[in-house]
Amino acid sequence: MTGLGYLVQFVAYPLFAKVGRESFTDYHAGWSTRISPVVAPMMIIELGSSAWLVAAHPEFVSTGLAVSGLVCSVAVWASTFALQVPAHSKLESGFDASVHRRLVRSSWLRTLAWTTHSVIVCAMLASTPS
Repeated sequence: MTGLGYLVQFVAYPLFAKVGRESFTDYHAGWSTRISPVVAPMMIIELGSSAWLVAAHPEFVSTGLAVSGLVCSVAVWASTFALQVPAHSKLESGFDASVHRRLVRSSWLRTLAWTTHSVIVCAMLASTPS
């Protein structure tokens, strides 16, 4: 998810502003249709595996790291539904520069949460006995 987050943050979302007003509605509809089946299952797996690590509490995983990972995953979901989904809903009817700026800025919350979660997972892996 971290890699996808950076791709969206640095490539996809900034390019929304370059599509042109005449084509934007169709472009955005295509984006939404194509990105959802890619992102949604991965976000569900991320949230589910994070919750499982907290609930199952494997002995080789620090409780603090597991809970921190779950917090990052919940933060991604909260940001997505509180900030990015409403922005995308407004962009469905056409390009709006201020909404686009809000989308790009608010998406940093997810990108940072995914980055932090990746660091946490690396710490979990590093502490796993070989």
